[in-house]
Amino acid sequence: MRTLYQHTTRHSQPALAYYEQLVGDVEVRTLDELPKRLIIFDRTYAFVPASKSRDDVALELRQPAIINYLVATFELLWHLATPMFPNPEPLPTTNGITPRQQAIAALLTEGLTDADIAARLGMNVRTARVHIAKLSAVLKSTSRAQLGYLIGKSGILTDTP
Repeated sequence: MRTLYQHTTRHSQPALAYYEQLVGDVEVRTLDELPKRLIIFDRTYAFVPASKSRDDVALELRQPAIINYLVATFELLWHLATPMFPNPEPLPTTNGITPRQQAIAALLTEGLTDADIAARLGMNVRTARVHIAKLSAVLKSTSRAQLGYLIGKSGILTDTP
């Protein structure tokens, strides 16, 4: 079983405890952002969300071309993700900027609000604001406008860890 979660899962004690109980071939990786839930079984059928407002409604897919596309998409995301279980790797930093701060910087430059950033990255608004404050401190920004300027000038959105 291979599972992708957002980076915020790395700090979830219930999630970590759950994976510690599993036996067999289980791997978990994390990314900043992910599309809605996708479940693929044996490369034969898949379940995808069927409703924007409800998480308990799914569409079952069995068409091989669609399944192959979803598998390829999952594989791409899997290779971009950072291992979390069973052999966790630390999230890399770039010039003192964490991947979380880098993701927030990208969303800030898109003009997203704190609430939108929090929703996209799977965290609460207060946590997003704490990360924005830390990013501001690292870049020595005194305002939101200056923060946007310093993000662009710093090159953190073009640097790869």
